[in-house]
Amino acid sequence: MSYHQTGSGVTGGELCQYSGSKLWFRGPANALDGPYVACVGMDETFGRFVEHPYPAVLQDKLRKTCVNLGSLFSGVDAILGDDGLLELINGSQICVLQLPEMHGQSNRFYRVHPRRNDRFLAPTPDLLALYPEIDFTEINFVRHLLNRLQANQDARFEMVALELQEGWVKAMKTLLLNIEIPVFLLHLTVGRVQLVEDTLIQISDAMLGQLRPFAAKMVKAEVAVSGASEWLEDVLFGTLQQPMAEHMIGPAAHRAIADAILPDLRDMND
Repeated sequence: MSYHQTGSGVTGGELCQYSGSKLWFRGPANALDGPYVACVGMDETFGRFVEHPYPAVLQDKLRKTCVNLGSLFSGVDAILGDDGLLELINGSQICVLQLPEMHGQSNRFYRVHPRRNDRFLAPTPDLLALYPEIDFTEINFVRHLLNRLQANQDARFEMVALELQEGWVKAMKTLLLNIEIPVFLLHLTVGRVQLVEDTLIQISDAMLGQLRPFAAKMVKAEVAVSGASEWLEDVLFGTLQQPMAEHMIGPAAHRAIADAILPDLRDMND
């Protein structure tokens, strides 16, 4: 059974695909025969373990179809590499784009799965030469990889971080140039117990500044995962899913994201 069929955290487990896209999104599918807002992003946009993720909250408040195009485990590679998703975006009136994290992209040091961008596939010769002491055969996820690399606490990780930063900005510019409608960039910061001490690979203000000319609006929103807040009881999960649910944002966070977006989105929608 493939990853998109398990652990989605959707009530009833309903997922969907749209014609032309290889990615799986939160179901049920929306009708696209009228005006709509495309909400594109990763796990947070998808809304694992919550009944009403922020695209649904926006839809209720805007009284306009807001299509949830959040895809689990995706990143800039998955979005940019899916022509069908780009068609869905360009068919909308406005795109709300959650900025993806930097580590989920193939680069000169490692390759990731083209759709599940959290998966580490293989090191490149450059990474093997940079870290000859590491056995990469036991590493399956990018965050695990970065933990291993940064644990050495030397200047080599700065080279990896710089590669990720420069590659991410380049890929994001390419993505934004391929979107033909106004884009609302959502820089979402999620407070959690860090699995990676990734201060060197955070999205900086300087990086955001390079993207601003390509976007109609940009907003920052800071939220906390359910396990770090008082809202875990409002999150929908089975007994065995609690460890995962604690690392996801809950209903209150989704409402806060929608509230942060709504004023500017209403102005753009008028």
